[in-house]
Amino acid sequence: MSSTPLLPLIAEPDQLNAVLGNPDLLIIDVPLKAESYQEGHVPGAVFLESKRLLKGSGDIPNDAPTVEQLSQLFSSLGLTPHTHVVAYDDEGGGWAGRLLWTLELIGHRHYSYLNGGIHAWRAEGYTTETDDTLPTPSDYRAEIIHPELAVSRETLAGQLDQVQVWDARSAAEFSGEKGDNKHLGHIPGAINIDWQELKDPEHHLRLKQNDELIALTEARGINPEAEIITHCQTHHRSGLSWLAGRALGFNIRAYPGSWKEWGNRDDTPIEK
Repeated sequence: MSSTPLLPLIAEPDQLNAVLGNPDLLIIDVPLKAESYQEGHVPGAVFLESKRLLKGSGDIPNDAPTVEQLSQLFSSLGLTPHTHVVAYDDEGGGWAGRLLWTLELIGHRHYSYLNGGIHAWRAEGYTTETDDTLPTPSDYRAEIIHPELAVSRETLAGQLDQVQVWDARSAAEFSGEKGDNKHLGHIPGAINIDWQELKDPEHHLRLKQNDELIALTEARGINPEAEIITHCQTHHRSGLSWLAGRALGFNIRAYPGSWKEWGNRDDTPIEK
């Protein structure tokens, strides 16, 4: 692969369609609803079950997978160091963002998000397939190259006066009116921008334009020069807030333990 990426970080359907069939391209469909893939996916896209992006066990099952799990995952998908990954989903970027964050964690930076996912692709009339695409397995050996991108609870708790926390949950969860955790509310000082606010429902759930995103984040108090840490309940919805921050050039990381960890402990500070 050349040093010039095949596609920009946020790729539009016409841009992806123009490079379909490129041998360095790996298109991954990671839908919220598995049947979305069977109903019609981007030609050549392989299916990824979203739960494989989670550790799946231990005290924090929604944490990042282990190195062994990541090696198995990306080998099964056929990832190589030269592959350009295009991720998309059926919900406007949550799971796709989580996948791209995971790639960033292991130092794989050849990646893009198909803006609007399968909804935008279908709406613009591009060809879809219903047969499964079987990946060609590789022998990928994952390493956590950027561990700082996955902030631990202990690290976050010690940095609350130094960082901005972007809570991507709903306003009701943020205020403590809703939730299934032992404790409800939010991390002290956190800023609430619901992940749904980042999407444009009139344009097939695409990310809003950069100027709209900048206006939104500034209006809520996000400082583009700050160190930003985003989370939600399980670092699924905050996959999109991480991606949006990345697109805007923010210094943004994620707390994968999210509220599932923070809100179920008795020693974490909480505001309502």
